[in-house]
Amino acid sequence: MVTKFLQRWTVFAGLVVVWQVLGWLADDPFFPPPSLIVSAAWEWWVLEPSNFFDHVVPSVERLLGGWAIASLIGVSLGLALGRSDRAMEYAGPLLVFLRSIPPPALVPVFLLLFRGGTSMQLATIVFGVIWPVLLNSVDGARSVDVTKVDTSAVFQIPRWQWVLGVVLPAASPKIFAGLRVSLSLSLVLMVISELVGTDNGIGSQLMQAQREFDYTRMWAGIVLLGVLGYGLNTALLAVERRVLAWQPRSRDEQHA
Repeated sequence: MVTKFLQRWTVFAGLVVVWQVLGWLADDPFFPPPSLIVSAAWEWWVLEPSNFFDHVVPSVERLLGGWAIASLIGVSLGLALGRSDRAMEYAGPLLVFLRSIPPPALVPVFLLLFRGGTSMQLATIVFGVIWPVLLNSVDGARSVDVTKVDTSAVFQIPRWQWVLGVVLPAASPKIFAGLRVSLSLSLVLMVISELVGTDNGIGSQLMQAQREFDYTRMWAGIVLLGVLGYGLNTALLAVERRVLAWQPRSRDEQHA
């Protein structure tokens, strides 16, 4: 486990060193070395805490808020559709049509509906990230063992208890797979939604830095997004492993 950890971070550290050397040699303002990027991030986000609370915190709140709303709707609707063939027959074409619409294409629509602000950003995030959760929940609900379904019917288990005790555990692996995909998408859509209709957030700061030709601060924002995405994915993976601890894992997963 320690060896794999060192291997992963050794490769990352090597890439950073190469970038640093090439940045020094090229002396290109568009691609500053990592040392200048880290320095800019430290000055902008740490030495001036107001920037952190005015821009990073609202972005994280929008990201997690939109993801949570989409997850709640997606899991609930997905489990219901997955256990009803007739409902899926009617809803299937509509779902295919809606998921085919690129979320950025609806940003102008959401701007007109919500006049910008947090509501517009949440709507953009929710519309874009709900589909992996919804469709994975449908597949998970359909994968319930027939024996468990028949046994539940024989013992006349109450509907809510059957959903929570049989359907949800069986669908959990696929649900978590959808949650992880949607979490990554929510980070992307958070940035897109903040490019218009707001004056705070990481996305708006990236646009402002680009307009001011402050490429070092722009790269600092990009690195911050990468760190944020890595941290959120790691946290969700830890939750997934704890929740699905009852499931047998492969040898590679055990040493990951």
